[in-house]
Amino acid sequence: MYDHHDTSDRLASYADVLAGELPGTWTSSHIPVDAKDDLAELTDRIWDLDLAAASLADHPLQEAALLSRPDGAQLVLVDRHDERDGFLIAAVAPRALPDKAYRAVPEPNGIALVDDPFLSAEHVADDLLPRYDTALAQVRNNALGGLQHSQADRVVLNWQPDGSVATAPVDHRAGEILLAHGFVQDPQDGIYRLNGDDTQAQARALREIGPQLEAIGIGTGLQHPVGRTAPT
Repeated sequence: MYDHHDTSDRLASYADVLAGELPGTWTSSHIPVDAKDDLAELTDRIWDLDLAAASLADHPLQEAALLSRPDGAQLVLVDRHDERDGFLIAAVAPRALPDKAYRAVPEPNGIALVDDPFLSAEHVADDLLPRYDTALAQVRNNALGGLQHSQADRVVLNWQPDGSVATAPVDHRAGEILLAHGFVQDPQDGIYRLNGDDTQAQARALREIGPQLEAIGIGTGLQHPVGRTAPT
């Protein structure tokens, strides 16, 4: 059984290893006990109605490790507060999305991790991450007002009234391809947007991303707003 006096160092070390083992690019940061405002803000954004919520009801957040991916996805690692070795990990909701975006989207509830970050990384990758990525894409699409959601194997590109294109891919690899072709990810809501100021450049980017997404097993779809036809 671990030494509770050494929880902070152990939490930070565990998070560092876990971040390095998860698919994609993740970084970890430790939020200490004296960062009360940060801990309170993080508590409000923990996206869970199961293990993490039950733990926080009895043990308000005293410290945490935050794992972050470049596309805005975040996971929080906290102590289990029981006699078992390991931690709890839960998804973190985006900051800037309206409450209505979360309607009818199931919470990607967190999971318990054993005292082995390598084994736990596999568990997170197989269980929590797919559910979190799907929920994240759904709420971002809801914020867009999109009628069709992106799926793990399909990116839906939503034409906007201002001529831009917006999307919320599920797979972080798709996000990397979008960024490489002129899409910009909003740091607040996490939605990817390609402006329509230069329609030729926009059309070229959309043509080029299709084959690259297909190469990793992801299809594309275009959703046109009512009363508007997308450029050829």
